[in-house]
Amino acid sequence: MKKKFLSAFVATMMTMVFLCGCGGAATAGEADNGGEASKETLIVGTNAAFPPFEYVGDDGKPDGFDIALIKAIGEEIGVEVQIQDMEFDSLVSSIGNKIDVAIAGMTVTEERQQMVDFSDPYYEAVQAVIIPKGAAIATADDLKNKKIGVQLGTTGEFIADEIEGAEVSAYNKAVDAVNDLNNGRVDLVIVDKNPAEVFGAQFSDKVDVVAGENFDFEPENYAIALPKGDEDLAVKINTALKKFKDNGTYDSLVKQYIEE
Repeated sequence: MKKKFLSAFVATMMTMVFLCGCGGAATAGEADNGGEASKETLIVGTNAAFPPFEYVGDDGKPDGFDIALIKAIGEEIGVEVQIQDMEFDSLVSSIGNKIDVAIAGMTVTEERQQMVDFSDPYYEAVQAVIIPKGAAIATADDLKNKKIGVQLGTTGEFIADEIEGAEVSAYNKAVDAVNDLNNGRVDLVIVDKNPAEVFGAQFSDKVDVVAGENFDFEPENYAIALPKGDEDLAVKINTALKKFKDNGTYDSLVKQYIEE
């Protein structure tokens, strides 16, 4: 398993965050240094229940590959990143309202592209299937007429909804689906490969993980969800992503969070 697995003032500051934004980043106001403007703040939505991409660290704060990546991007483009942990299914609809962008192991889909823009892809993923230890589930036909657990709003849910005779249960957190699998309430769980491997290691005495290739699942791309039409922010983020892939920063984060 991965290792890294009041009131009026706040209202005033939040109003400034949402009203004073520019290019997807909201200004945080004046600093106490002679009136010099403080660094802009980028409010980033995530769902910290999707290891190794995002999870709650030992310090109680969101951590993981996506979190490290967006913080590095923030430093590169000169903004202060503020992470907002929320339900995955509400991330897209919150962009431009509660948050500026979202990074959460989010797959680029046509449906989402109707609501938001995306950065260049930063990770290729594929779904996997978590099954009870020793269960005879190995092909697409074996998924039919099964009780399937998924995380709400994810690719796993979209796939499960198309499986013949499937009874789909959607959870706010993927680990809740796995817990119900362990308790016999669902027959299998469909989730992205990397989290599946984390859960497989965590519950190695109870579950097996079957690769998505066995079920003809197509590869998919993760990207950062951005406000519709904000080309300036898209250019800044895509430029940072390209730089990190060129200079080894990206590979270093992959090694630290995903391949360790």
